[in-house]
Amino acid sequence: MSAAPRARPADLFTPEEWAPFQSRRAWVGPLLVLHCWAVIALAVAVGVRWPILIPICVAVIGTRQLGLAILMHEAAHGGLSTTARLNHFLGHWLCAMPVGASLNSYRPYHLAHHRFARQPEDPDLALSAPFPVTPASLRRKLIRDLTGQTFLKQRVLLPLAAMRGRTAQRATDDHAYEAIVTGRSIGPFLIFSALTLAAFVAAGVWWVWFALWLLPMATWFPMVTRLRNIAEHACVEGSAKDPFRAARTTRAAWWERAFIAPYWVNFHAEHHLFMHVPCWRLPALHRAVRGKPQGARIEVAGGYAEVLREAASR
Repeated sequence: MSAAPRARPADLFTPEEWAPFQSRRAWVGPLLVLHCWAVIALAVAVGVRWPILIPICVAVIGTRQLGLAILMHEAAHGGLSTTARLNHFLGHWLCAMPVGASLNSYRPYHLAHHRFARQPEDPDLALSAPFPVTPASLRRKLIRDLTGQTFLKQRVLLPLAAMRGRTAQRATDDHAYEAIVTGRSIGPFLIFSALTLAAFVAAGVWWVWFALWLLPMATWFPMVTRLRNIAEHACVEGSAKDPFRAARTTRAAWWERAFIAPYWVNFHAEHHLFMHVPCWRLPALHRAVRGKPQGARIEVAGGYAEVLREAASR
């Protein structure tokens, strides 16, 4: 197995320049988790108070469900807390488990992705390798996501096949990431779902769990997860020899951060360069890297519409 090429901080920065990116703040990770759940709670409250806004609330909640997965990803790098126990508690119980994931299962999978990024051994390679595709192909994928077909396959059919002892084929881009990231904690996820449904029933708004938790998870969450995966690695060439070409950074407008890419996940090239830099420092790292001659080699897109046009350019 050939590991992906790597950059060293010393290749770009003096020790003084690099020092700010090494420091961590104990309160930021917990605050981000609190923020994610607060946005979800606010969107639920708005949907209950003004049902006409439920479609917008579904998009907001689905994006924050992705936000929980992103913060789980941060915990996989030890970035949610300077204390290992708190990092695991936040990452697993408050981020991973509510969306059906397991931090313990995700961490080795994801670190293998970093070690072999864009190499044949990369477990995420199937997510980006098919691109570019035709516009019709991309449209079909997004329709499957938004109509719940992807959710049904990932969350129902694949677990049932596994329980029956069937060996699934190597996952395709339609379900690989989600099958790993959100398919390894079925028991705790069902318990969480039962408890939250019971809470809404007790509050006299049983329908809220279906309309403002399950529906976002079955529709918007798979769709924005796909957009994230496409934007991060699809159609980026030269990664076999150049660590600055391992991923793409996408400039995200405020509405894209609200509905597609929360918690600085759009700065993926910088994350692959220096994966232990906390997510909230990635915008500053982006500016610092782009200020160096090597930074010109990073793939930077002007927005998610630009990425989708390239991904559907066959």
